[in-house]
Amino acid sequence: MKKITTLFTAIIMTLTFLLTSCGTEPAAQNSISASDSKETTTSYPLVVKNYTKAEGGTEWLEKDITFEKAPERIVATTRTAAEFLIHLGLTDKIVGVGGVFGIPDESVSEEFNKLTNLGKSYISKEVAMSVNPDFIFGRGGLFDNADWGVGTVDSLNEMGINTYVMESSITGGTFESIYKDIEMIGKIFGVQEKAQEFAAELKARQKTVQDALKAIKQDKTFAYIHSSEPESLSIYSAYNETFFNDMFRMLKLQNVFEKEQGEISVEALIEQNPHILVTLHWDTEGEAATQKDENATINNIMTNPKLESLDAVKNKQVFVANYNHLFGYSYQSLDGLEKLAKELYPELFQ
Repeated sequence: MKKITTLFTAIIMTLTFLLTSCGTEPAAQNSISASDSKETTTSYPLVVKNYTKAEGGTEWLEKDITFEKAPERIVATTRTAAEFLIHLGLTDKIVGVGGVFGIPDESVSEEFNKLTNLGKSYISKEVAMSVNPDFIFGRGGLFDNADWGVGTVDSLNEMGINTYVMESSITGGTFESIYKDIEMIGKIFGVQEKAQEFAAELKARQKTVQDALKAIKQDKTFAYIHSSEPESLSIYSAYNETFFNDMFRMLKLQNVFEKEQGEISVEALIEQNPHILVTLHWDTEGEAATQKDENATINNIMTNPKLESLDAVKNKQVFVANYNHLFGYSYQSLDGLEKLAKELYPELFQ
């Protein structure tokens, strides 16, 4: 995970760095890992294997988090994290949500709109603490001691606040990690049946997309343009963004810059000449109209003279995805997958 800084200089900066309780365990503690799955009740104390990262570090390490009981006061670090929890029936336990931007999941919008909105941008530790949480849930890159972060896992655990870093959001995470995250949250809160139902619903949708795409025998290449604005055109490699790249592989698309670190030049993009270009739809207040309108965002690329030699431009193979679908690291990415699949191969979804 790479850090994302202001709400949207913040996002660009953060993508460089983000796109990353305590106590002695008694003998009677119950421990849960990904291999334990079909239980429908939870016994406490419960030990969950999750993750931590040193302040300023880049490597996520396994850490046991002990739950004496189900948490009662949850802070969700982003909209996508809060919507995840709502689907598991945990709305009444959410005392605050940050990062309230991007396209909403309309199926839970009524419940989401009742939540305490802690900020349209990423929230600080001070803001998170203002609602007295006993559990903080969300993407790995936001667990940091910075003005855009809620504090490190270790610092929060030392305060008696339990944490869960979404495995989908750390290096090594894949789309399948979402199902582990659903399973683990179900276990922590004793809502295993809801978790299993939600996972089954998502798996059925995922299978529908993947079955349709079995007809595609040859993968295509793509590149991701993070900002399509002519004056700030930027190509993002998504190096070490394992969830992001795995999501596109499900669409039979290969990121031409997946193994490249650092800034990607327009010249490098032209040399690679990918079949498809994917760009970002911010969909948030305070952004320029061209960043909020999908057609205008595509037009930025289609009319940019620097890009006119690209086959993707000549063949009108330029597509827009919402921020929460690309970098939400949660089940909402499936919405983005379905949308892109139908735009790429409409004949397969008649």
